[in-house]
Amino acid sequence: MIVVMVHGFAESGRRFGRMRGTLEAAGHACFVPMLSPRDGRLGIEDLSRKLGDFVHSSVPCGAPMALVGFSMGALVSRHFLQHGGGSGRVRAFFSISGPHQGTWISYLYPGLGTRQMRPGSPFLRELDAGLPRLEGLTLHTYRTPVDLMVSPSKRARMPGVAEQVVWCAFHSHMQGHPRVIGHVVGELARLERGGA
Repeated sequence: MIVVMVHGFAESGRRFGRMRGTLEAAGHACFVPMLSPRDGRLGIEDLSRKLGDFVHSSVPCGAPMALVGFSMGALVSRHFLQHGGGSGRVRAFFSISGPHQGTWISYLYPGLGTRQMRPGSPFLRELDAGLPRLEGLTLHTYRTPVDLMVSPSKRARMPGVAEQVVWCAFHSHMQGHPRVIGHVVGELARLERGGA
């Protein structure tokens, strides 16, 4: 399966190295596009459009595909799925420490993207209103109870979506945590077996 990994705020995707290596060893083709501006100053919709452009130019139409989004990248991925036509191309979405219900730390940085990550923002309300567009996809969220970036960590939940709680000391280490990687690998294998 083709797996596209979407980095978080002010990141480049390098932290996906361990997950990417494990997935590639399991036979998956992985892409980690760098979306700019990395701080989301032009808005999450802007990064979502760029993710869509990457997918349409790099992933063959009809190829089985999964999305893995970390932190802000989970919101970028979700917007692409719900509003950028991604739900018609993607079989599974794995959200790692994504602030789906907002995070208070977003008040500490200027820019449209961080304003959109504030609890109760119009952007987040619009995403929640569009949840039915994700029906039929395999969906999973991952969070650590000691997350200081998405705080409280329960804000990483999506309504009605299977949740994995992983004890990890740092928000930025979640995409490399062995339990997160192992679960993603297992779910992709299950999908390739036909969901058995």
